[in-house]
Amino acid sequence: MGVGWRAGERAHRKQRWSARASLVCVTLAALLPLLYGGLGGVLLLMVGAAGIAVTAAGLWWVLTRRGTARAAAVALAAAAPTAVVAMFAAANLLWVVVLSLTLWVAAVWTGRYALRSTGLRPVRVKEHRTPPPRRPFLVMNPHSGGAKVERFGLKEKAERLGARVVLLDPERPRDVTELARRAVAEGADLLGVAGGDGTQALVAAVAAEHGLPFLVVSAGTRNHFAMDLGLDRDDPAACLDALTDGVELHVDLGFAGGRPFVNNVSFGVYGAVVQSPAYRGDKVGTALELLPELLTGQSGPRLTARAGGTTLTGPQALLVSNNPYRRDDPAGLGRRERLDSGVLGVLGIRVDNAAEAAGLLLDPEAGALTVLTAREVVVDADLPTVDVGIDGEAFVLPVPVHCRIAPRALRVRVPRLRPGVPQPQPRLDWRRVRKLAAAVSRTAVTGRSAGGPGLPG
Repeated sequence: MGVGWRAGERAHRKQRWSARASLVCVTLAALLPLLYGGLGGVLLLMVGAAGIAVTAAGLWWVLTRRGTARAAAVALAAAAPTAVVAMFAAANLLWVVVLSLTLWVAAVWTGRYALRSTGLRPVRVKEHRTPPPRRPFLVMNPHSGGAKVERFGLKEKAERLGARVVLLDPERPRDVTELARRAVAEGADLLGVAGGDGTQALVAAVAAEHGLPFLVVSAGTRNHFAMDLGLDRDDPAACLDALTDGVELHVDLGFAGGRPFVNNVSFGVYGAVVQSPAYRGDKVGTALELLPELLTGQSGPRLTARAGGTTLTGPQALLVSNNPYRRDDPAGLGRRERLDSGVLGVLGIRVDNAAEAAGLLLDPEAGALTVLTAREVVVDADLPTVDVGIDGEAFVLPVPVHCRIAPRALRVRVPRLRPGVPQPQPRLDWRRVRKLAAAVSRTAVTGRSAGGPGLPG
């Protein structure tokens, strides 16, 4: 028995005891209210669940009412959780709830630790080594992301590295698609953008059309595309290192009604809200003003979406994304694990009343929420056009809107050294945790079986 075997055995022991600790913690978390509160503790937990439901209903009324009714709904949404906490404190069970929640967190952490050590690894985008560009062309928006172009000296650094840079002027709008195509005609061998995701999508489509590499500089406000590429969002200038020391990632590109998108396209409530001229200056106020009619169906089109073999009827909100977003890892919400899976992510929500809003909060897998993937999504409506938000930009498109994905159509050049995309947490599967806790050999670490990588057969 060599060093490798002993290391594997130690790893297996950690895995096994982590799984066992997870099961102990989740059992104690469930039993504590009964052991210390008896039937009253169970009743109080039921009251707690009811409080969550009332809070969700109150929030629904906040979004769908105005005036006095909205003010009353705000008071209800705030009073419900306060009353629940007060009841637990009066029954001297508040510490039990806190301890149960702590044990639940420990159960989740140790369970995921055990599953992380089963040999499962996220699929990484393959890196392609290519020579540096000789005639790079970059479009920069000096006002994007709070003037990051000027603050980080992006124009000067890019020009020192041999790039030709065009600065956009909001006082004199220019067609960035035409700018990119003209640059290609003049011999550019790389196209790049320092700006928002909407501008990036337009130039990315031209790069994909001509088979050229595309450079992303994280100079926008949120930089979602840059984040999912593993780029440094805190130092946009580091993205320019790709011009001299870079590799290529071949990722997917989405299209909605012929318009490209790198992140997502939103239909329904969000698509209608972003159309308002007041949205940029007052996002919350504009949303609260428009949502009552939009959520209750008094305004806006009635949507129908077909994705694969599934039809979504009347969703109030529909999000179609370039690759699916993570859902089971709270730390990874809003991120995509991959950008090269070749499928669109689809998320549809339909909530018709306060009871369904409460049900959605208590059970995210309830029928109000539809989550799936598809290569093509067709969105129709009972009106000739629909308002959409494409990578955060407002558009009006004729129906039906065909959304599709172009697999690995975009060659993105990124720095060889970059932060990278954080590893996603494994899905917490209690059946697998129980099998790991019961394992007695190293097969849980090294085995490959029908039960999945790293599980005993």
